[in-house]
Amino acid sequence: MFAVLTTIQRPTRSVWRLSEQINAHGAELVVAGDRNGPDEFAVPGANFLSLSDQLESGFALAVKLPVGHYARKNIGYLWAIERGAECIYETDDDNAPNASWQPRSRTTLARPCPPRPWANVYRMFSEEHIWPRGFPLDRVVDGATHVLDDTEVPGWFDAPIQQGLANGSPDVDAIWRLTLDRHFQFADRPSVSLPAGTWCPFNSQSTWWWRPAFPLLYLPSYCSFRMTDIWRSFVAQRCLWELGYGLVFHAAEVDQERNEHNLMRDFEDEC
Repeated sequence: MFAVLTTIQRPTRSVWRLSEQINAHGAELVVAGDRNGPDEFAVPGANFLSLSDQLESGFALAVKLPVGHYARKNIGYLWAIERGAECIYETDDDNAPNASWQPRSRTTLARPCPPRPWANVYRMFSEEHIWPRGFPLDRVVDGATHVLDDTEVPGWFDAPIQQGLANGSPDVDAIWRLTLDRHFQFADRPSVSLPAGTWCPFNSQSTWWWRPAFPLLYLPSYCSFRMTDIWRSFVAQRCLWELGYGLVFHAAEVDQERNEHNLMRDFEDEC
């Protein structure tokens, strides 16, 4: 297993915690730097790819990607795949594994979600008013987006993409953060599997990918930082359906100590 992140900071507390966890499980950490990032990354076992390392990597994409952009993370994916990765766990430098974090398997136990056009998975793990970044605003008050059938029994699903939620400062849009922002805890409930035809945006903060889905890892390079993983999530879901797979969401497995953001700029980037 390889864990991949990109950063412009020196190692954070969250990264140190991640490093402890993946080292304990024999995994490798891959860190993609950027123009404004550190020259080194003094975390035991970390494979740090500075911007110059990326440009000299031989990956054609490395010279085509913009600098100063989250999409530099794409080189981390390629680096791991080139070294035989079967599973890639992607995260950010402000997400620390919590007590529930553990390496996951492609086949996982989850509760099936009845089909619907849109599913607000965050509400399936909470009674509070909340929605994921990228969720349609005209659906946030639609109760039908988060109803589950209590008679459905959890089953086993082959899911090459699985998203873990984040406690503390979950991945919501700027509207939620500007109006409702607070420390947030999701309920510890069974995982949920979305069927083909049911949409829910997923992010790049605590996400598991297996080899059949590796071609879907690509983060769009010429859109805003706030939308690159959201646009990817919609493309990936549509492709998953064609491949015969659904998408699984797990209860919170990380605690986010969110890096400082300009919320109005986030709002503009999400529009």
